[in-house]
Amino acid sequence: MSKISVKRRQFKIRMKRKRKEKIKKLKKEYLAAKTKEKKKKIIEKIKRKAPNYPVEEILKLQK
Repeated sequence: MSKISVKRRQFKIRMKRKRKEKIKKLKKEYLAAKTKEKKKKIIEKIKRKAPNYPVEEILKLQK
């Protein structure tokens, strides 16, 4: 089993944090969006950024 370098580990941690922040920002943007087109675009962005993210969670918040 190979050892993961410290730099690589830090890089992955940074990427994960950045992804979380971006999704949090997009979630707020989705809740503030008025039109269906805007909401659809935001959901697509979330899916691009994190394909396994549970989008249904965001849709439940809207109701």
